[in-house]
Amino acid sequence: MSDTTDPKQFVVSDRNLALELVRVTEAAALASSHWTGRGKKNDADGAAVEAMRIAFDTVAIDGTVVIGEGEMDEAPMLYIGEKVGAGGPAMDIAVDPLEGTNLCAKDMPNAITVVALAEKGNFLHAPDVYMDKIVIGPNLPDGVVDLESSIENNLRNLARAKGKDIADIVLCTLDRERHEELIAKTREAGARVRLLSDGDVAAAIAACMDNSQVDIYAGSGGAPEGVLAAAAVRCVEGQMQGRLLFEDDAQRDRAQKMNPGKDPDRKLGLHDMAAGSVLFSATGVTSGTLLRGIRRLPTHAVTHSLVMRSKSGTVRFIEGHHNFGTKTWTPK
Repeated sequence: MSDTTDPKQFVVSDRNLALELVRVTEAAALASSHWTGRGKKNDADGAAVEAMRIAFDTVAIDGTVVIGEGEMDEAPMLYIGEKVGAGGPAMDIAVDPLEGTNLCAKDMPNAITVVALAEKGNFLHAPDVYMDKIVIGPNLPDGVVDLESSIENNLRNLARAKGKDIADIVLCTLDRERHEELIAKTREAGARVRLLSDGDVAAAIAACMDNSQVDIYAGSGGAPEGVLAAAAVRCVEGQMQGRLLFEDDAQRDRAQKMNPGKDPDRKLGLHDMAAGSVLFSATGVTSGTLLRGIRRLPTHAVTHSLVMRSKSGTVRFIEGHHNFGTKTWTPK
């Protein structure tokens, strides 16, 4: 992701950035872990945002936040359009400093910190609206599921493609009233349902992991989280489709302005949401399907992170041991 024409330097820069991202998500996870189980989601989120913003100052990029904490007048840092990084190649940044603020506050599973990078112009500029999503893992025929098909057809086609009985297919979705029909029709088709209280980025990634026991993620959740999920799905060559859902014309007009020349109501393919070379990192705050949470011990803390590159398709799980004598888990 360098401007250089030397392919060797390009690859080295790409790899270095992937590992630098882990330090960013680790910093946010360590900071937010101070608030785990304390019932104060805003404090946990604030700690993660501040720590992530400070950590970005060490990353060798000329970064612009395109998926962040909100507009400049809504967020003190990591707001959309904010410049971050220590200088380097021009990159677009998508962040969720603490996905699952309620999960962290209540010490429930699947709270994570998330960062994705792409070359400038390669992330969908998604407004803070809902997105209808469907995700499956890699090594399956193209088009085996489709956002515009019924969930019954999608489940049958997926079971056939995976060589499984439909009774062994597990669909994951957020436990929301708007998903009652999706849940009912999934169960009527004979498949199983795993419900989440929050955290659909982790759930979408889990649908792409062999050891997660999740076959498909479906339903509506935040559009910014959809872009982050798409970055991860790109790295493992899974399949994902999405569509922005608007409550009024003002939301639709905003999406149009953020992505000029594009139909805001179109069905989005994976590359519409995250194109080009993509890097992704996540660190667990509380243990869940995807990652183990922070373990705080008397002298140090242990983190468990996931880092991926679309260029190589490499998935790394990294365990970090952080000495309290030389590093604090809250920013100063």
